[in-house]
Amino acid sequence: MKSLFLKSITTIALFCFASSCNTTTDHYATMLIYGGTIYTVDSTSINVEAVATKGNKIIFAGSLKEAQSYKNKQTKLLDLKGKTMTPGLIEGHGHFMGLGYNELNLDLMQTTSYQAIVDAVAERVKTAQPGEWIIGRGWHQSKWDSMPTNMVHGFQTHHLLSEVSPNNPVYLKHASGHAGFANEKAMEVAGLINLALDGVKTYTIEGGEVLVDAAGQPTGVFNERAQTLITKHIPEKTPESDVKAFQLAVKACHKNGITSFHDAGIPKETIALYEKMKATNQMKTRIYGMLTGWDKDLLNTWYKKGIMIDQDHLFTIRSVKLNCDGALGSRGAWLLEPYTDRPDHFGHETLPMEFVKQTALNGLEYGFQVCAHAIGDRANREILDRYELAFNKRPESAKDHRFRIEHAQHLHPEDIPRFAALKVIPAMQAVHMSSDRPWAIDRLGEKRIKEGAYMWQDLLQSGVPIVNGTDVPVEPINPIASFYASVSRKTLKGLPEGGYEPEQKMTRQQALKSYTLDAAFGAFEEHIKGSITVGKLADFTIYNQDLMTVEENDILNTKIVMTIFDGEIVYTTK
Repeated sequence: MKSLFLKSITTIALFCFASSCNTTTDHYATMLIYGGTIYTVDSTSINVEAVATKGNKIIFAGSLKEAQSYKNKQTKLLDLKGKTMTPGLIEGHGHFMGLGYNELNLDLMQTTSYQAIVDAVAERVKTAQPGEWIIGRGWHQSKWDSMPTNMVHGFQTHHLLSEVSPNNPVYLKHASGHAGFANEKAMEVAGLINLALDGVKTYTIEGGEVLVDAAGQPTGVFNERAQTLITKHIPEKTPESDVKAFQLAVKACHKNGITSFHDAGIPKETIALYEKMKATNQMKTRIYGMLTGWDKDLLNTWYKKGIMIDQDHLFTIRSVKLNCDGALGSRGAWLLEPYTDRPDHFGHETLPMEFVKQTALNGLEYGFQVCAHAIGDRANREILDRYELAFNKRPESAKDHRFRIEHAQHLHPEDIPRFAALKVIPAMQAVHMSSDRPWAIDRLGEKRIKEGAYMWQDLLQSGVPIVNGTDVPVEPINPIASFYASVSRKTLKGLPEGGYEPEQKMTRQQALKSYTLDAAFGAFEEHIKGSITVGKLADFTIYNQDLMTVEENDILNTKIVMTIFDGEIVYTTK
C-alpha cells in the first residue's frame, strides 16, 4: 500500500512538474510571431498561426491560443499584420565575396548595349587615378537590345572601350564569370599587344580561348581560363576592401531575405577572412563553404584536417567545388554536339575529368561532398560517369554522399534519370532560365532546348530535390525573381505567354521548398534549418504579400519587408 502511495505521489509530482514547466523561465519565449500567414515547409503542418522563439531556436509552432502560454512580460511580440512568413531563404549557389565586390566595383548587370558599358567606364575614368585598374562585372552581349557594328564570334571588340580609357587598364567580367573583356591598356600591361604580329604564339591556353580578329590581334575578349592572362596582372585586393565587401554582402543578403548562403568555391584567403568575421561577431549570414577545386594544396590540407561543422552553425566547410566547363553565354559550356550558332565549337573542358574522378574518390574517403559545375550536356555526362565510378569503388562511403552538380543546365535526355539513380543533387538557379532561355535556343537549337534544358519537373518527378538560387553575382541575389522563374518559366518581363516549356514549371510548393528545406538538405543541414519546426534555428523571411497565392503576374511585386536571423530582426523596411 505504501509502495502504491509513493508511486502515486511520484506520478503526480512528475505530472505537476511537466505542467508547471509552463510557468518556469525556461518556457517563456524571447519572441512571439503571429498575425499573418506562416508557411512552415514542414510536412506535418503546412501553416501555423504563431511561432515562438527562445534565443536562436524555435520552441513552438502552432495555434495562437497555445502560443499565449509562451508569453511573459519580456517576450517581444511581433504582429505580422497580415504579412506572410516562411523559413529563412537559403541561397543555394552563389559567390559571397563576388556579391560584395559587385557592390564596390562597376555593376554592369543592367546594361543593355555595348555603348552603355563604354559610358559607365567613361564615367568611372573621371574619378580614377592614372594607371588605376577599373574593374566591373555583369555585361552580357546576348541580352543587349542593340549590337555593335564590329563583332568577332558574337562578341564586341575593345576599340570603343580603349578610346574612353586610354590610361586606365579596364577589365570587365562577363555576367557568367566565364569570360572577360579588356581594353588595350590592360592588354598592354599584360604584354599581349602586337605579339601575334611579331610571330610569338601566346594566345593558346588550355581550357580557354583568346578571341582574335582577322589580323590575329586580341579583340579584348578572354574566354574561360584565358582570363588569367589578364587577371594575374590586376592588383591584389586589400584586407580593408575584403572586409568592406563582406559587410556589403551580409547587408545585401538581409535585404533579400537570405539567411544562409552556399558559397560556391572559396580559397584559403577567404576562409581566413570568414573565420575572422565570425570571431568578431560579424558573421550574420550562415555560410556553407565549398573549397575551391583549383587549389590542390588547399584540398589536400583539408583532406588531412577533415570536415569542419560549426557548432554555432555560422561557417561550415564540408564540400569541394570543381569548375568543369564554362557558360552557355560565352559558348564555354561543354557540349556533346557543336553549338548551333558556332558549328566548329564544342565549348571547353576546364578541368581534367581524371581530376574529377580522383576528387570524387577523395571526397568519399575523407567525408567531403563534391559539387561540380556543369552547364553543357557533355560536362554533365562526364561528371555523372566519374561520380558513378567513385560510388561503385567505395559503396560503403557512398551511402549518403549528397554529391551535387551545380547548374545542371543542359542535360542529354538519357542522363536525366541518372541523377535519381545515383542520388546526385542538381543545384539549379531558376532565374538563369528566365535570363538565358530567349537566346539559349540560338546556342543549342530547339530540339536540345526542349528535350534537355532546365528540366526541373522531370528531375523532381524522378525523385531528387532541387537546390535553388541565383549564382550571384551572375544574377542579382533577388530570390523573388528566381521564385517567379521557377513557377512561370517566363522572362522577368512576363514573356512568353504560358512560359517556355511549361511542363517543366515547378509548383509554388516545390519552388519554396527548393529555397528552404531542399537547399538545407543539399548541405546536410535539414535537421537545423529549412522549415519552421521546433528545435530548428530561428531564421525567417517576411514578405509584404502571400507569394504562394497571389496572381502569377503579381509575384514580382512581392517585397522582403523583414529578415530574422538567429532569432533577431536584422532587416526591416521603414
